[in-house]
Amino acid sequence: MAEAAVKSDMFVWEGVDRHGKRVKGEMSGRSDALIKATLRRQGVNPLKVKKKPKSLFAAGGKITTKDITVFSRQLATMMSSGVPLVQSFEIVGRGHENKAMQELILAIKGDVESGTQLNEALGKHPLQFDELYVNLVTAGEHAGILEEILHKLATYMEKTEALKSKIKGALFYPIAVVVVAFVITCILMIFVIPQFQELFSGFGADLPALTQVVINMSKWFQEFWWVLIGGIIGAVVGLMKLKQRSKKFAHFVDRISLKLPVIGDILEKSAIARFARTLSTMFAAGTPLVEAMSSVAGACGNIVFYEGTLKMRDEIATGTQLQVSMRDIDLFPNMVVQMVAIGEESGALDAMLSKVADWYEQEVDDAVDALTSLLEPIIMAVLGVIIGGLVIAMYLPIFKMGQVV
Repeated sequence: MAEAAVKSDMFVWEGVDRHGKRVKGEMSGRSDALIKATLRRQGVNPLKVKKKPKSLFAAGGKITTKDITVFSRQLATMMSSGVPLVQSFEIVGRGHENKAMQELILAIKGDVESGTQLNEALGKHPLQFDELYVNLVTAGEHAGILEEILHKLATYMEKTEALKSKIKGALFYPIAVVVVAFVITCILMIFVIPQFQELFSGFGADLPALTQVVINMSKWFQEFWWVLIGGIIGAVVGLMKLKQRSKKFAHFVDRISLKLPVIGDILEKSAIARFARTLSTMFAAGTPLVEAMSSVAGACGNIVFYEGTLKMRDEIATGTQLQVSMRDIDLFPNMVVQMVAIGEESGALDAMLSKVADWYEQEVDDAVDALTSLLEPIIMAVLGVIIGGLVIAMYLPIFKMGQVV
């Protein structure tokens, strides 16, 4: 797939159709010769074919998950209404406001027009359509239920993005407050406290210990503020790079994060919700359980669950039931295992997994709301201690000024 994506380019063509009418358009292919051959098969005499400059979508561009979700829903709706696949791409593509997304859709349309299977055309753009998406489309094409699969994909992506947004929102609030508090502290240390220091220099007496400590910190900030900020940025970037490159470090971080108070519970429930939602969607689409587990592992968002799911896949491949393999890796609560067991026995595994996903998504929502309520007074107290401490430290000498005089 990746190799095909490298060799395939977008071409702009002009020609004359069977009725002598001048026509033009765009088409994706490996060479201008293949484009001309395709046009001739379609009854068009090509006059000019030239390669189009690389567009934004080739490198990811500004295409978001929401764009892909809306595209999936629109395409499914068009097909459910009886509109042919190629014409559906034309309508959806031409009507899209995002230029990069429009070019992506029309490139896929060109591939499909030239005889390429839809799953292969999507596979040429792995940055926008991941393995899970392509696998489900492949299953939908083979089973003749492509529009149903596209609806399921759109629903899956909507719920997954909503879950991610909820978690990001919960983490953004305390991080934003901490950053603001840090900026305010830096401003006080660098610009405000030096003014008090000049005032205190004429007192002719020793300053209170707290005031002296704050003034010493202010001097350090004025001289080495760039070290502190650079160190924080360097540490954050370094840890992110290390997590990407070191499997052991990534495993350590993800395992520790699951044990953090409150946050760990949210991350664990989120991973379970993603596991259940992804497996439910793939199983409902007719994807064999063993094949589905690889995509499910990548969707969990945590390396501990990723490795656990791959271990489950290997056990299932040897004939082990899903419920047994889930119990063996000891990552899932007993309630989840029991619901999966009921689903396997009743032949409604996808429905049970969907109920598990709904339950845990709601649990994440409740936990995030509780976390926000818990953090608000804690953050206010911390800010009060920091800012209040600085203010008190600066006014202590003024309170004792009578003794000095």
